[in-house]
Amino acid sequence: SRAASGLQSQLRLALTGTPMENHLGELWSLYHFLMPGLLGGWEDFGRQFRTPIEKHQDSERRALLIRRIAPIFLRRTKSAVLHDLPPKIQTVTRIPLSPEQADLYESVRATMDERIRAEISLHGIKQSQIVILDALLKLRQVCCHPALLKIKSAAGVRTSAKLDALMELIEPLASEGRRVLVFSQFTSMLDIISTTLTR
Repeated sequence: SRAASGLQSQLRLALTGTPMENHLGELWSLYHFLMPGLLGGWEDFGRQFRTPIEKHQDSERRALLIRRIAPIFLRRTKSAVLHDLPPKIQTVTRIPLSPEQADLYESVRATMDERIRAEISLHGIKQSQIVILDALLKLRQVCCHPALLKIKSAAGVRTSAKLDALMELIEPLASEGRRVLVFSQFTSMLDIISTTLTR
């Protein structure tokens, strides 16, 4: 951000695919690059907009912020630009964990539940957010593939119901010569998928 802001140019333009809903700090950073001072300094912006909007759901502050950025903000949606594309089809598939995975999941859940309760009793819920997020991360990792979880009890669990289900989806599509785009929030999961596909 500092390096970008230091660039000398006659015109500045920012394009982002990141949803603005992530947090308003990202919005401030973009506008600090485009038009320094439009949204004030970092601390002023936090006090006037970010804290009231994100923590207190202040609709008046939100409306004021929208009015301020509107003249130099263009948001294009798929429906406004690509009329020929069909509507998105979303299919939710619920995949039961394998017995080994389910046992590991319950073990991790019980351990993290105990740890979170102890942390909250010592520091309160606000000061325990990191521990709570860590617990959720570990549970998500177990659900994807036990190999993502770097703990001793996960080392012996080799099965992944999600990986098996993915292979069942991919194999017939690949045999037809079709292309498949796979997303995962864990790059290590993509490595496991890649290794499985190239066996």
